[in-house]
Amino acid sequence: MKALSFLVSALVFFSVASAQTLEGAWKLTHQDGQKVEDMEYIKVYQDDYFAFGAKQVKDNHFVGAGGGPFLYEEGKYLETLDFFTLDPSQVGKTNKYKLDWVNGKMVISSEINGKMLVEIWERLSDAKDDLTGNWVITGRKRGEEISRSTPGARRTVKILSGGRFQWIAFNSETKEFSGTGGGTYTAKGGKYIENITFFSRDDSRVGASLDFNYEVIDGEWHHSGLSSKGDPIYEIWTPYAIGYKK
Repeated sequence: MKALSFLVSALVFFSVASAQTLEGAWKLTHQDGQKVEDMEYIKVYQDDYFAFGAKQVKDNHFVGAGGGPFLYEEGKYLETLDFFTLDPSQVGKTNKYKLDWVNGKMVISSEINGKMLVEIWERLSDAKDDLTGNWVITGRKRGEEISRSTPGARRTVKILSGGRFQWIAFNSETKEFSGTGGGTYTAKGGKYIENITFFSRDDSRVGASLDFNYEVIDGEWHHSGLSSKGDPIYEIWTPYAIGYKK
């Protein structure tokens, strides 16, 4: 009976571990055994893509951002960087990590330059809504005319998951980074509201809320309202896997 009980427990544990998904929003709580308190790192995973943004807690000063495609299989975790402000020379490279689950938290570790890096991430939310996804901008409307574009090395991406969003404008070939911003959001009943918690171009924008209209038409996100500068905008966002083709 003890052996059977152990086997059942092991199967349950394996099932739970196997069912773990990275999708959603995460916050870095510990790095190399130290609690992270003076900085805020938020990481969003969705549709095989990730992005993170970091700021100083005391003054909301932007620190850095990074992201790109990821692969997670049986404890093996790979990140390929499309953009990385802290070290642009890493753009295009794939880094391998070990990923473990401890009490529902994600533990990422690797040996880098002879030193062990260990990060503990706590899930903030895995909630989904109408706009949950990884998107790339493919169109704009001015007046009655809609102009379309096919994203290449230079593109603007917006990832939404777990009630968090982050947009990034970058060029993966030249490694040029144009800007990023992110925070919390709600999307319900055609109303999309962003609450900015970090912004690379202007720290003073942190705390602002922007109210837009949205509609999903043929799988694309139609986004309209006023920009942070008060200018009218109408944008069309396509699922990244469809809109961006290498």
